[in-house]
Amino acid sequence: MLLSQRHPALYFLSVWEKRCRRHLKWLSLNKYYARKKGSTLPIRVKPHQSVLIRKLGDSDLRLQENKIVNLKIAAPLIDGILMEPGQIFSFWRLIGRATAKRGFKEGMYLNNGEVKEGVGGGLCQLSNLLFWMALHSPLEILERHHHSFDPFPDSGRVLPFGTGASVFYNYIDLQFRNNLPYTFQFRVWLTEKHLKGDIRVSEELPFSYHVYEKDHRFSMENGEYYRSNEIWRRVVDRQTGNTVRHEYLFSNHSLVKYLPSRDILA
Repeated sequence: MLLSQRHPALYFLSVWEKRCRRHLKWLSLNKYYARKKGSTLPIRVKPHQSVLIRKLGDSDLRLQENKIVNLKIAAPLIDGILMEPGQIFSFWRLIGRATAKRGFKEGMYLNNGEVKEGVGGGLCQLSNLLFWMALHSPLEILERHHHSFDPFPDSGRVLPFGTGASVFYNYIDLQFRNNLPYTFQFRVWLTEKHLKGDIRVSEELPFSYHVYEKDHRFSMENGEYYRSNEIWRRVVDRQTGNTVRHEYLFSNHSLVKYLPSRDILA
């Protein structure tokens, strides 16, 4: 166990120090961060949606209802943001700190392998959506964090394991950079049952991207279960429909916090 985990005062001091460093970095790169909104760009790159309420172990339904409130506050702050050539998208730079004063409620978040409650909890559903869409684009992933544990059994999972993006104000951020001569844009909104979004661009791109996993498995290590896979994407020439290449993106190796079912282990 880390020293900061044994002594709460040291933990808060560590968080404060990391947040200060992030603010200094924001100031030094201020001119590069995307902040301007615009009308919807013409070309859709990748749409996606995720269910707002789903079974997550024995978690309190109230926390998911509060999460929807939090998403309704945060989504409009992202919706319509333009990423012009050379600009950086920063999740927390746009949303700011989630506080009760701003209307955010207690939601669920994950910390050190445990499910906890905190103001602004649940915003990772928005970061997950943005990251998944960005993986289907040529945007450069500057910063992305993923939990080193798998907290809940799958329930209606439609995406490969380990393709989410955890966030914690402000030093655990999600950032993309636009290195292309086109302008990109995120659109995000809520319906009654879903968080929806798409990533758009000003001109037709030469390639499309299709994300998939390889070698998904559960394994036993030192008496504990782990879940692993590799995330790849197939790059396709839009004109010919031919696959140009397969790109390795990243690997996952996460401690499982539940007992996997026998059919999964078989």
